[in-house]
Amino acid sequence: MGGRPITAMNIVCFPIGKLDKSILKEILRGGLEKIYEAGAALAGGHSVDDLELKYGLSVTGLVHPDRVWANAGAKPGDVLILTKPLGTGILATAIKAGLASAAAEAAAIELMATLNKQAAEVLLLYPVHGCTDITGFGLLGHALEMAQASRVTLTIETAEVPIMAEVLDHAGMGLVPAGSYANRNFCASSVRETGTIDPLLLDVMADAQTSGGLLVSLPPEVAARALENLHAAGIEQSAIIGRVSERSRGIVELR
Repeated sequence: MGGRPITAMNIVCFPIGKLDKSILKEILRGGLEKIYEAGAALAGGHSVDDLELKYGLSVTGLVHPDRVWANAGAKPGDVLILTKPLGTGILATAIKAGLASAAAEAAAIELMATLNKQAAEVLLLYPVHGCTDITGFGLLGHALEMAQASRVTLTIETAEVPIMAEVLDHAGMGLVPAGSYANRNFCASSVRETGTIDPLLLDVMADAQTSGGLLVSLPPEVAARALENLHAAGIEQSAIIGRVSERSRGIVELR
């Protein structure tokens, strides 16, 4: 939402009687690395002996009230940019099944471990009208949230959406997480399809992401320059994936 993180606190539930403490140490080390990478400071935390492993961070940051990015500001005529490719949900399912290649597994881990910090810093230079991150509801669900909050139609060119290697192959094998099917069903009544769209592409559009990219809506006169700067910053798979069109009750159109 355009904020800058200041402090973070660890929140961890760990089955101390089931897993070795070395696993907990690595989890906390990984979290600390990302806290520092984000430019924040670790301010402590809470731990609980629990039967199920859980880890997260409670983060406090700053943003000027006039510069908050919300998902409710998309305007007709805006261009949509997505900063990360899709497919981590499908790849995670393939990894669990032992069917993903070592290269695909490494790429998925690298993508999920990449913060949106650099992309946000580039986009802060531009008049972003609307922004959301793509996580558990998939591109389809989060785009629909933006469309409904902004009362517009978001038109997505499915051929322009970046997709990670092997994702479509694994989707064709049925390795699609249950959450992705739930996303697709939930959005069905507010999604319009124009032309013939590969059903596998629809699965990817609804794929539940872990640490997905940013979906931003910004004026067309700055979109190309913003994309160039994202690529120059090393965010090479960012892409223009569609546009915001007429006022509506909140519709996503897939082409």
